[in-house]
This record gives sequence, C-alpha cells and structure tokens, in this order.
Amino acid sequence: MTYREKLLASASQVGNITCMGLDPQLEVLPFQGSDVRTVLNRFFQILFRRMVLSGLIPAAFKPNIGYYQALDRPRDEDFSGSLALADVMDMVENFFPGIPIILDSKRGDIARSSLNYANEAFLAWGSDAVTVAPYMGSDSVRPFIDHTPLEKGVYILNRTSNPGGKDLQNLVVHLGKDSSPLYREVAKQIISYNNDSGSVGAVVGATNMDELKDIASMYAQCSVPLLIPGVGSQGGSAPSVMAALRESGYPVKLARINSSSALTHPWKKGEAPEDWLQMCEASLRTLLEETRV
Repeated sequence: MTYREKLLASASQVGNITCMGLDPQLEVLPFQGSDVRTVLNRFFQILFRRMVLSGLIPAAFKPNIGYYQALDRPRDEDFSGSLALADVMDMVENFFPGIPIILDSKRGDIARSSLNYANEAFLAWGSDAVTVAPYMGSDSVRPFIDHTPLEKGVYILNRTSNPGGKDLQNLVVHLGKDSSPLYREVAKQIISYNNDSGSVGAVVGATNMDELKDIASMYAQCSVPLLIPGVGSQGGSAPSVMAALRESGYPVKLARINSSSALTHPWKKGEAPEDWLQMCEASLRTLLEETRV
C-alpha cells in the first residue's frame, strides 16, 4: 500500500481527517514524577484507552521528536525521552492499527546527511511519514524521496502556521517577467517531487487562509497530501479549513488537519483538573466532528 493509499484508507476507516499531535509538556500532565518514561506511558495509556472505548479515532498521529529527545540526557546515559517516544509509537500501532504516524522532525541537510535523517525516521523510528525543511534545495530533499519506499511519506514545509513564516515564505520571487510568492515556487517544486513518487506532501498552516486556498487549488489536480497544523491553540479553525479545501476542489481525504495541545492538554497551564480526561475527550470529539468526511 502506498502512503497515499494509506491516507485514503485511514480517512475512510475512521470517517475524519484529524491528525492528533502528541507533544506532551510534562509540567501540565495529570501525573508527575521523576521517571519521565513512566509518566508519559501512564498518561498516553489512559488517554488512548479512553479514545478507543469512546470510538474517537483520528486519521493520523504526529509526535514532534523534540518534545521527547529534549528529555534525554545522553551524557548521563539517560534516554528516557526517546524510550517514551518508542513506547508512544508502539501504543499508537497497538491501539489504532492502520492509522499513519507522522514523525515531525523537520529535518534537512545535504547528501548523506539527509539520507541519515531519512533512515532515522523510517528505519530507526519506523514512522509512516516525516516532515522535511526545503530551504537547502533539491539535493537536501531528494535523499528523503529517492531512497524512501512508496509506503512512506514525506511532508515538505510549504507555508507554515507560525507568524514568522511570512518573513521568507511570502517574499516575492521575480522570474523573468513573472513574479510570485516564494511559497508558490516551493509548491511547484513539491508538485514535481510528488509527480515522481506520489508520496510527497506539503505542510500548509491553518492560520493563513488565503495562502491555504491558493496552495490547495494548486494541489487539487495533483493529489499532493496536505498536513495542516495551526488549528486550536494557534488560532486556526477546522471548519474554515474544511470549507477552503472543498471550495478549492481538493481531494479532502488526502489532507490531515493537526491539533496538538488542544487535544492532549486543553487546560494549557497549571495543574491538570480532575476532569482532565473528559476535557481531552470533549476536545477530540469536537475536532473529529468538524473534520468529518
């Protein structure tokens, strides 16, 4: 099964295009303790079990590697964060079979270094897809694509959800008599990459609706998978994203609309309330309904 087929199958299986970000912040979790791995394992075991019992299954999961590896202390031979990430990915595969895992690591280098990062994502971690930064050009991106089996996906940063994304991504590029924003030129590259492999997607934020509509229109006929962060804490709206995708004629089941902290710790700061599990369930239920396909 190609990565594109995995996306279509999982969306049809669960009836939504939600991507659940798994980016835990230890200080706000309902369980505390010095053993990082045990704390995270307990939290996600309880949360995932409730999701399964309630029939709340998203169409993808996206752990950000930095939230876990920042908890490692390699020089003290402590790899608790990395081991916790391995546990979480195992749990996702056991609780939610057939649902893709996107490793959010935003790697990008050149030649053998990029190949090493691709091997990190797909061989070391066994993820279904990885996020990649395009700034260094084709010889940085190509190793992720050319040496990746078709069942694996690569999401290239295109128009990101952070406010500073416009600093470079919206710069106007002049090519002869034509001009366009840089993000459009990146989108053209992504289309070219995807035409070669069929498993190359784009990261486009939910916080920039004009750009999202523009890019979705470019991708509509090319079946470029979309990973859309920015819903929830960053201010993006899932119903607005769904409407934009449909208006653009984009094949909606290839998109994944991501929300992270709004699903795993919607109380944001301070101690977790007693009804933390109910809060997570309510947030997830709302997003799944808003992204129904």
